[in-house]
Amino acid sequence: MIELVVFLGNPGREYAGNRHNAGRLLAAKLPFSASLLWQQKYKGRYAVLDRSRLERPEPEKEPLPSRIHFLMPETYMNLSGESVCPAALFFRIPPERILLVHDELELPLGTAALKFSGGLGGHNGLRSVKAGFGTAGFWRLRIGIGRPNHDDISGWVLSDFSRDEAPVLEQVLEASAAALVRALAEGPEALLPEWHKKKIALFS
Repeated sequence: MIELVVFLGNPGREYAGNRHNAGRLLAAKLPFSASLLWQQKYKGRYAVLDRSRLERPEPEKEPLPSRIHFLMPETYMNLSGESVCPAALFFRIPPERILLVHDELELPLGTAALKFSGGLGGHNGLRSVKAGFGTAGFWRLRIGIGRPNHDDISGWVLSDFSRDEAPVLEQVLEASAAALVRALAEGPEALLPEWHKKKIALFS
């Protein structure tokens, strides 16, 4: 069961609408987002939710941790591990009970995917977290941003979503936020294989 959710991205108003901040953008779509009380901790913004606020389909056979922790690292993307790992260590949360929400070059805009462990796809935020834990054995909710038709990957991920892309992104974030709530209530395994690669909206 997931105990810590991390929304990867870069802090600062200038990065707020970037493709690289897709994970952070999703946080605002959670149904309980407005009630989360964010505070500065663990080199990021931290909030907590009482698990009893989630509707579970059936009673759990084993007692679950009573709280779900949320974190937005403010270390900048390539140093995300410096925020995630201390928070996980403090609350004694193992990597397999952590879910990172992040942008994904290898998925086209309009899609999202849930996976556990595996390759990092060159993502600097994931690489930093893996380096801190010594393992890639954590969950990821991947928000597709697609690859550009040029070689400037850094420029692409640090550019804002366009006006034409905005309606598609909105659909993806809404659907992915609902999926995240399900993952927290039922366990991420319940969403597989439906969310192995979920096509949510078309962008042309």
